[in-house]
Amino acid sequence: MKKHIFLFLLIIVTLAACADKSLIRSGDSVEVAFNKAKKQFDNKKYADASRAFETVVSIARGTNYSADAQFYLAESYFKSQDYLMAASEFERYMNYYPRDERRELVQFREALCYYELSPRYKLDQSETLKALELFQLFNLRYPASDYTTESGDKINQLRDKLAHKMFDSGLFYLRIREYNAAAVYFGQVVNEYPDTIWADQALAKQLESYELYADNSVPEKKEERYRKATNSYQKFIQLFPQSKLREDVESTHDDIQKKLADLAKSSS
Repeated sequence: MKKHIFLFLLIIVTLAACADKSLIRSGDSVEVAFNKAKKQFDNKKYADASRAFETVVSIARGTNYSADAQFYLAESYFKSQDYLMAASEFERYMNYYPRDERRELVQFREALCYYELSPRYKLDQSETLKALELFQLFNLRYPASDYTTESGDKINQLRDKLAHKMFDSGLFYLRIREYNAAAVYFGQVVNEYPDTIWADQALAKQLESYELYADNSVPEKKEERYRKATNSYQKFIQLFPQSKLREDVESTHDDIQKKLADLAKSSS
């Protein structure tokens, strides 16, 4: 029994000693410390690697390992899905090593971090706007990059999300019967995001909003506001002649024309 306990304790001590060798010690050289951190990274222990590279970065300044240490620190955070820390470290990398050959990848990675941080459309879109800015800057700087296609796809997704949020704001004002405010928001969707899936819906809703705005206006304002609805209709036909919403838009426009005709009769 005592022999078994002794063997068990011996195994534990041996394992602990082996594990301890993988940790960075105060007397380790920069090279040894870097290799230990890189081994954690290669073994996909990214949380451990990020802690190790934090140490390496602090002792590697001014050495041949400094750029690599900073890069792998950012990559470790990225791989462990700590995107806020990763974005910060990628930005620091570009500031410290602006001419490094990995700058293209690093700049793309920073944009990806903010893309991953971008929340659902109903929430604050600061990260979405930041990601959009960074992807657009990346495409301008590296138009021939292997990442340009993916960057363009991400730009489209982010623009769709921003358009969705603005469209949702228009729906909110429509629900509370603030028809003019609703029309303004729907118009912004069309003006700022005309290439998104929300644009034709927004213009159809702007037409509806102006009609309701006119319906609920004093008599002397009705014609002017129905004319705004007619302008929305004409813009819809020009921009989205093949839209699946066209039939409904045509029907709404017919109703507005009848109302304008009735106004003309009553004023004559």
